Amino acid sequence: MLNELTHDSFDDKIKQGIAVVDFWAPWCGPCKLLGPVIEEIAKEVDGVMIGKLNVDEYPELAGKYGVMSIPTLLYFKDGELKDSSIGVVSKNVIQKKIELLKT
Repeated sequence: MLNELTHDSFDDKIKQGIAVVDFWAPWCGPCKLLGPVIEEIAKEVDGVMIGKLNVDEYPELAGKYGVMSIPTLLYFKDGELKDSSIGVVSKNVIQKKIELLKT
């Protein structure tokens, strides 16, 4: 399931387990390419919180995590930032990063 994150829900959603957050904006071309991949992963992967955060609506969260380019994916485990990827990445890359967090 894909979660639309807000300033109020962000910390709660990433605090337990594995979470992948897509920092994006509606006007961003590469974000539009990555969006369907994120949606696919959200449907296929159990036990991982997959979320999207609109940087135009919540720039303070983007700033908190040093997001300078979008799309940026941040990978969390129990609330701690563990990994990131910037730009459009393949489904396989995202899946491998998730698997590494499970170990």
